[in-house]
Amino acid sequence: MPSDFDDIRAALEHQLALYGDLVLVDDDVPAAAEPAPVDPKPTPEPIDEPDSVSEPDSDPWARIAALIPADSPLRDMTSLDEVAAWVATTELIELDRTRKNPVFGVGNPEADLLVIGEAPGADEDEQGEPFVGRAGKLLTDILDAIGFERSDVYIANILKSRPPNNRDPFPDEVAAHIPILHKQITLIRPKLILCVGRTSGTSLLGRDSSLKDMRGVFHDYHGIEVMVTYHPAALLRNPNWKRPTWEDVQLLRRRYDELTA
Repeated sequence: MPSDFDDIRAALEHQLALYGDLVLVDDDVPAAAEPAPVDPKPTPEPIDEPDSVSEPDSDPWARIAALIPADSPLRDMTSLDEVAAWVATTELIELDRTRKNPVFGVGNPEADLLVIGEAPGADEDEQGEPFVGRAGKLLTDILDAIGFERSDVYIANILKSRPPNNRDPFPDEVAAHIPILHKQITLIRPKLILCVGRTSGTSLLGRDSSLKDMRGVFHDYHGIEVMVTYHPAALLRNPNWKRPTWEDVQLLRRRYDELTA
């Protein structure tokens, strides 16, 4: 008898056959405003203008590396293995003392696509690897539906330690752990980032927005393009969100092909 995952994957593949050639339009994106008068002074590049991303900085990695505190030992680390070993032996927050295993990240260390989740769950805490439970299986199926193996991408989380009862990370926990993610980004140097879940998107982008407001467009993160969509665990709870997620990842795949052509 087919499993829930087979049903979900079949639905994704069916949607690909039906909608793969459509130009996707997000009805929630407001119409463009009338152009403002030209300001003779230089203006900052836009960050969240729908359907457009500012021109990448010539060195986005330096900009992201600068977000790591000056006194952090992360600044001098030169490999993911070195960072992972430090994370495994360092307590930055209370969760680092209560976890079973740190959940650092897994995948291609030179990946052009970085997938960022929110925090480990029980299965991840047990195995020390992100996205290994039911939601992880669904993430694998979604990636497969747009032509990626898990080994093609790198997968990480905002937090490296599991919050109790799978609650959302607290702001101080995010603040303590996100420099680790900044270091991962500077070492992997991805061309695109996919944030799955509202907490992942708001934590990385530093904004307080609904997922509905963030999805469907690319956001500029210091010169790297970021897509935000629903977490696979949310799709297991609410199948109605599969269609918008499918639209998001199709858009992501097309942009990936443009950037890596």
